[in-house]
Amino acid sequence: MKIRELLDHISPCRVKGDLDQDIKSLEMDSRLVSEGALFFCIRGFTVDGHDYAAQAADRGAVAFLTEEELPVDGTQLIVRDSRRAMAQLAARFYNYPSDRMTMIGVTGTNGKTSVTHFIQDLLKRAGTEAGMIGTMYTELKGIQTETVNTTPESFTLQKRLNEMYLAGAEAVTMEVSSHALHLGRVHGTAFDVAVFTNLSQDHLDYHQTMDQYAQAKSLLFSQLGSGGETDAYKRAVINVDDSYADIMLGASAVPVITYGIEKPCDVRAEDLEVSPEGIRFTIRLNQQSYPVQLKLAGTFSVYNALAAFAAVYAIGIEPEQAARFLSELPQVRGRFERVETDAPFHVIVDYAHTPDGLENVIRTAKETTDRPVTVVFGCGGDRDRKKRPLMGKLAEDLADHVILTSDNPRSENPEAIIQDILSGMSKDNHTVQTDRKAAITHAIMNATEGEVIVIAGKGHETYQITGDVTLDFDDRKVSLEAVKERYS
Repeated sequence: MKIRELLDHISPCRVKGDLDQDIKSLEMDSRLVSEGALFFCIRGFTVDGHDYAAQAADRGAVAFLTEEELPVDGTQLIVRDSRRAMAQLAARFYNYPSDRMTMIGVTGTNGKTSVTHFIQDLLKRAGTEAGMIGTMYTELKGIQTETVNTTPESFTLQKRLNEMYLAGAEAVTMEVSSHALHLGRVHGTAFDVAVFTNLSQDHLDYHQTMDQYAQAKSLLFSQLGSGGETDAYKRAVINVDDSYADIMLGASAVPVITYGIEKPCDVRAEDLEVSPEGIRFTIRLNQQSYPVQLKLAGTFSVYNALAAFAAVYAIGIEPEQAARFLSELPQVRGRFERVETDAPFHVIVDYAHTPDGLENVIRTAKETTDRPVTVVFGCGGDRDRKKRPLMGKLAEDLADHVILTSDNPRSENPEAIIQDILSGMSKDNHTVQTDRKAAITHAIMNATEGEVIVIAGKGHETYQITGDVTLDFDDRKVSLEAVKERYS
């Protein structure tokens, strides 16, 4: 594709160089540049891509999207905001793949991963070839590709969407993070349905306040309707029980389908019955009732199921069919995942890493037993410090015993992170064991019959980041090893 063909699809820019230059690929990592590439100069939090333009040129880059004139050979597209221009240019380069598939975006603090998995599962059961992009991986037709961010950088996102389309995807469900919305990673992506799960404290190291965090999430809904002829078919799906629902409702430029349990709404769960086999409830929609037997635990799972149901209903799946498929949903890895052992107690691994998420998982654990509940958790380093004492307070109030440990400390001192958590705690029902493996082992070695051990914070992750080193670490494997050690 020639540069000239890209110019009408990015924000106003000043051009220096040949507009008829052919572009063969797009890159923002100079180490991956090949002959004929267009290199994006992006200012990141720790690295400025402008500093690597010369290296990209040496490797064959023939054009540069930049915010300043560069001392390199090649065509330069000089713009005010290279990150947002990158999103628009990438969408054009890959011929707007999101326009050719049904796109469902899911945003919120908790539940995004489960809801995107549920939506993909429901669509596939209904006969739609659906891909998924999220925290754990990108997936289509059983082929999984690792992801670095919850929502990939815009040019990576457009490339993957194009690959999915060429591979036969008819729909894609994807997690949309607040960072991605604020940084414009999803510019150029045409969503048909936007889903809001909930909002609770997280990422305040980036957004500073809850209001700013909520406004970033609301961008998904304000950008959903652009005035085009296809807007009549677009829908927002919003959890009306959440305290931030009004912000999302006010931002939505398209019709809304509300869901919930407590307040009047379009898609409502009624008559909840909790049992060891899961949760039985009835979905009420348009004066009709649809029974569901969910093979998952926790009220939060009901909310996630309602979100998925409403999303697929919005794109035309029959409600009776969607409700039947909900009863067949499998467990999502790292989301209230039971570690299968022969031990006389229970081990649950969950990704909960926010106050609300931790509260949900402990309350759910308590619903499943009349025996003690122990929670093992820590907080990630280089992330929102304000939530740490809140999580400590919640844990000591809800659990019978708390074991504080490391999560992914990153560049912070693990003991300092634990001290932040302890600053919110006043009871004596906790133990501190900085080493995560030792903490998990301690919990399992001291578990009593019927006890539930909740290991929170890392969920599906199979690594631990300490300093600049990433080590293999899987809460599930460590748990199994500890059980084996105890009973060997």
